[in-house]
Amino acid sequence: MEIYIIRHGKTAWNVDRLLQGGTDIELNKDGRDLAIKTGEGLKDIHFDKIYSSPLKRALETAELIRGDRDIPIETDNRLREISFGSREGERSMAVKDDPNDPFYFFFHAPEKYNPLDGESFQSVMERTKSFLTEVVEPLKNEYERIMIVGHGAMNKGLMCHILNHGVEDYWSGELQKNCAFTIVELANEGYRLVERNKTFFEKE
Repeated sequence: MEIYIIRHGKTAWNVDRLLQGGTDIELNKDGRDLAIKTGEGLKDIHFDKIYSSPLKRALETAELIRGDRDIPIETDNRLREISFGSREGERSMAVKDDPNDPFYFFFHAPEKYNPLDGESFQSVMERTKSFLTEVVEPLKNEYERIMIVGHGAMNKGLMCHILNHGVEDYWSGELQKNCAFTIVELANEGYRLVERNKTFFEKE
């Protein structure tokens, strides 16, 4: 079975580099355009099912990629983005390189990231692993291909299980662009990375 793991389209908060997390921000026009282009690029590829985060920016991306095709979409709370708690809405660029700020470790040393009231990487890894082992892996001999539409940090949680990474390697590989997709193959012997961060639009 093939698995396409896709990041949602752009939002106004992406453009302004705000910590978005669990805040339910919708796509902006550019984000919708990217999702439509991605859907056009994938229109001839068969998908048995689409799984999506319930947050609007991911679910709308899933719907736009699907277009008028008869593909069921199922949401799962385990696919929500990591929560930043009371820090949601802050400008990430202002704090990500300040070693005196707990957010410094978010990218620089994820194994040391200890949010005051947000969600830890370990929590994201546990819930995304649960989704894969309980929902996806039992389908490996039933479906030909599925799509998972989620978020930048959450998708990395999925990849930690897929590639057997520890939290210290959470950000291994580049961060997905909006509407980029990673292709993974799941067979009886396990997962195999096929292609990482492919897009159907010009790189920025």
